[in-house]
Amino acid sequence: MKRFAFPLAAAAALLAGPVAAQTVLTVSSWLPPTHSLSIAQKEWCDMLEKNTSGKMKCNILPRGVAAPPGTLDAIKNGLADVSFTVHGYTPGRFLYTQMAELPFLGNTAEPISVAFNKVATKYPQFAAEHQGVKVLAYFTHGPGIVFNTKRPITKVEDLSGLKFRVGGGMVNEIAKTLGMNVTLKPAPDSYELLSGGVMDGTLFPAESTESFKIDKIIKHATFFPGGLYNTSFIFLMNQARYDKLSPDEKKAVDAVSGDNAARIMGRNWDKVDRRGIALMQANGVQMVKADPKFVADVRAKTSPLEEKWVKDAEAKGLKNAAKVLAEFRLEIAKAEK
Repeated sequence: MKRFAFPLAAAAALLAGPVAAQTVLTVSSWLPPTHSLSIAQKEWCDMLEKNTSGKMKCNILPRGVAAPPGTLDAIKNGLADVSFTVHGYTPGRFLYTQMAELPFLGNTAEPISVAFNKVATKYPQFAAEHQGVKVLAYFTHGPGIVFNTKRPITKVEDLSGLKFRVGGGMVNEIAKTLGMNVTLKPAPDSYELLSGGVMDGTLFPAESTESFKIDKIIKHATFFPGGLYNTSFIFLMNQARYDKLSPDEKKAVDAVSGDNAARIMGRNWDKVDRRGIALMQANGVQMVKADPKFVADVRAKTSPLEEKWVKDAEAKGLKNAAKVLAEFRLEIAKAEK
């Protein structure tokens, strides 16, 4: 019997195959698995695993390690390796990234996101605002829309007298400039706020009508060419975790990040934006497009915000901020072609 022991052990080893070292990244999302950003994040993970032949993979947690406003610090402190968050959820912390939240930037998320990442990574001041985390990509959602449950909004004056949820950042300043009564609340709170009548409306991209199940609650939607606003996001990784990766692993992460990750995030958002508009149509939401006078009035009221951003960004250390903003708009135009 002993003479069969070694062959049997060898056969078992062959069947098991070589044991390959594997690096597993812990990935968190504060949004449901069905949300476009959770799906986009999984697409990034799948691409990383495929490109490394399975040597690197993600362990996607069943729920987020922190509420949306605490996600950046949760990643910074190592509660998870990878996630995404909204810059505006921590008011006063980020200035440069508000460039991507100004009105009338573009009509779809993918070109805005790619342009945002391209310009932001070119200037080290943006990365300096993210000490303690590795920026994998900067990106945005689709153009911002005004939703409400009460009445059509066709002029600036219609925006007053209603209570709106906003996510923070530049959108908060835009809303206040337009005379809106706003409260800063994370996006996942929207259903409860609107269904309970605590809020009359919210500022969202089209995608969010489906993602947060408000497509049957909202009654009116006002669209603006290029969007009334946008929201700046960061796709991020714990800096210490990144630093511990081997050179080849860092190359693999970098290869699927940057413009590639921004494109994945934006493309997934655009897909659900289209579906969100179809849902609104199916549910009888009254959709209006802001006319030239409404747009001109909004431009007149919000243009000082752009001037203030330029002044504040330069004071903080971003030289020729107006030129950087113009470069951003040019990149969006190129990406939209």
